[in-house]
Amino acid sequence: MEYPKLVRDYIPTIIRKSGRHCRTTILAEPAYRVALLAKLVEEAKEAELASSEELLSELADVLEVLDALFVANQFTMDQARQLQLQKRQDRGGFEGRLQLDLIEE
Repeated sequence: MEYPKLVRDYIPTIIRKSGRHCRTTILAEPAYRVALLAKLVEEAKEAELASSEELLSELADVLEVLDALFVANQFTMDQARQLQLQKRQDRGGFEGRLQLDLIEE
């Protein structure tokens, strides 16, 4: 079965220790960033579908991908926090639990 997707570093070793064979490719930088973005979507979908018991684990996976994206794109957490705070000041956060139902023209 083919799996052309990004996996955590130890997954090939875990697969081999289970007696199975796998093949991997080391992605070049542009392809790696694209694969990380795809992985972020995958992990976010898993979080969306997770039970309340599974949610924390799935969010930890999302954070792992975000950490890798920060490094791959040479961003810092401070940069992201500054933008986050600016956006919160400009547009608010999600504390109000508001759902937009309709915009009339």
